[in-house]
Amino acid sequence: MTNVNVVIGAGSIGQAIARRVSIGKKVLLADLRKENAEAAAKVLSEAGFDVSTAVVDVSSRESVHSLAKTASAIGEIVGVIHAAGVSPSQASPSTILKVDLYGTALVLEEFGNVIGQGGSAVVISSQSGHRLPALTPDQDKALATTPVDDLLSLPMLNLDHLTDPLYAYQISKRGNSLRVMAEAVRWGKRGARVNTISPGIIFTPLAYDELNGPRGEGYRRMIQLSSAGRGGTPDEVGSVAALLMGPDGTFITGSDFLMDGGVTAAYWYGELAPK
Repeated sequence: MTNVNVVIGAGSIGQAIARRVSIGKKVLLADLRKENAEAAAKVLSEAGFDVSTAVVDVSSRESVHSLAKTASAIGEIVGVIHAAGVSPSQASPSTILKVDLYGTALVLEEFGNVIGQGGSAVVISSQSGHRLPALTPDQDKALATTPVDDLLSLPMLNLDHLTDPLYAYQISKRGNSLRVMAEAVRWGKRGARVNTISPGIIFTPLAYDELNGPRGEGYRRMIQLSSAGRGGTPDEVGSVAALLMGPDGTFITGSDFLMDGGVTAAYWYGELAPK
């Protein structure tokens, strides 16, 4: 039977992970924009991978369900790489919550219904989720376990009060890691695993949007004052994902891996700490 890796989000990080974990597997590469999926598929195909493409809107249950059905028709789904998302400089709070929070919960639910025995997934979250002060236990549980279609109706996500795109992004990313922890229980019943990676500033088109946007100065300061003193590369994220999705990671599930060059450490305990 054909083994299938599904990549949602045809950007630099999704491609880097796919290259590390998809040798000998069929790759279904999905993106909101058909031209992005096809451009990435061309690069991967020319590198020797067996790739097909699909269009998906992660904020639509019908669209995500259709993608899961398409992938299942190809073969057994053994890997899911969820790397789709929008940043605070790219979208409104409403869109951020729909794509980054609701969309991730939807992907986890739909693919948790079809993932194969021994399969694994990684969700690309963000260091931003680690810069949000602690929520209450009830808020944590609500983000982790509220039925997907009720998620955006939570009082804590009321758009009358949640007007800052950065806060919407932070709470979405915190929600991603909490949701993955809860979903790991359900995925485990199918013999599958799921983890989160929370990268810092990784040099991708999304990061360049931020570096050139209204928060650019803050981004440059994060790089300057971090322990690493540099941004990261998609290939470094790919290395962590390869561990999590591969045979050396079979004892790891429901976890969130922060890889940010020390930015979060500097935010809480160093020179980046809020005055």
